[in-house]
Amino acid sequence: MSRLRRSALAAAAALTLGSGALAVASAPATAALPTAAIAIGDSFISGEGAGAYTTVVDVNGVAQGFPGWSGANANAYFCHRSANASLQVAALSGINARFNLACSGGQPHDIANASHTRTSGRQVAAQLDQLRAVAQTHDIDLVLVGLGSNNSSFTFGDVATLCANRFIADAWTGWWEFWAYLNGPVPQEPCTDADLASAAEVAAATTETTNALRQLITTLNQVDADGQHRIVFQDYTNPLPPDLYSSFHTQDSRDDTRDKFRELGAERYAGGCPIHRASLAPGHRFSANLGAVVRNSHANLTAEFPGQDLVYLNVQRAFDGARLCENANSPTGALATPVRIMDGPSGTFIQSLSGYDKIAIQRFANTCVTYFQTCQESWHPNAAGHAVLGQCLSAAATTANRTISCIRNANGAITFQ
Repeated sequence: MSRLRRSALAAAAALTLGSGALAVASAPATAALPTAAIAIGDSFISGEGAGAYTTVVDVNGVAQGFPGWSGANANAYFCHRSANASLQVAALSGINARFNLACSGGQPHDIANASHTRTSGRQVAAQLDQLRAVAQTHDIDLVLVGLGSNNSSFTFGDVATLCANRFIADAWTGWWEFWAYLNGPVPQEPCTDADLASAAEVAAATTETTNALRQLITTLNQVDADGQHRIVFQDYTNPLPPDLYSSFHTQDSRDDTRDKFRELGAERYAGGCPIHRASLAPGHRFSANLGAVVRNSHANLTAEFPGQDLVYLNVQRAFDGARLCENANSPTGALATPVRIMDGPSGTFIQSLSGYDKIAIQRFANTCVTYFQTCQESWHPNAAGHAVLGQCLSAAATTANRTISCIRNANGAITFQ
């Protein structure tokens, strides 16, 4: 029921029967619900990489705090909902409360279904069920949704792990060791477009994402107190630049096309960008494809629901000039978290790989495989990055347009188109 409709009913209840007639008792006016902004989706929305993670209520209604680095990755806490997430730091006029319902690793499946009912899901209820609970006590005016980077065809985490691992293997393993290396051959070539997401997979991801967002729109129309809300569809920004800063090109007279380049590998790891330069262009095309998933989902649903307030927020250039290894002092000043791993679930990140042999490197990599939570922050927006994304969200919340692009300029200022 809208606020206008509630006021009309209250006024009607206050009318009397006329002069000298018994007055009709006034019905208590229904107080307007406090307004809320909600985050729905995956790690780029939940605040993965931004720190200050809060407790998360699991599928059984139990609030889960940090379970320790060796805890199950399925634990609800590892949704990594951050107090520094863009939803929490954005300037949102007229909003009384904010609810982060997003979950790191979230997929379109998780919108209408409990995450744990799919492979590698987390122990949290369906995000629409969480939204319905909020709607019981709040009038939802704004929804920030980030969805599509993880789906049944590919996930951002798998793509990032694939390309980083190939670089590390190439840096530390010589051609003569290749076939005898531990349990067999280790891929060492740069990532190509074929390794990331095919056109068919992008199309399938678009359909999957569109279907999930259709369920979100339908549910909001059913449960929102006044039926008035804006949904902002945010896409993704690449944590790496189109090319690395020149000081990251070579080390010890070796580039990443040579056989075994440990010093260069260590230098790029320290800078937060352990990746072949040849992998960067396919990676940016992959990011553009993620943007297309969100943009096309928005276009499809705008046509299907012409009366809905749906805004597409393009943030693909929001980190321009401040990506990892885009400047000489990286990761200082970068807006994304560097790749960081642990030697076991210790909580202590390895800052430098210099001096380690290939056996130690493999042990570190295995920690990430066994305890993914120890490295899942890698290549996500950090707190400073979410502060920028918060500016982008503030603009998207008030724009009169159906689409808006958020761009970081050379001087660090954020502008909008």
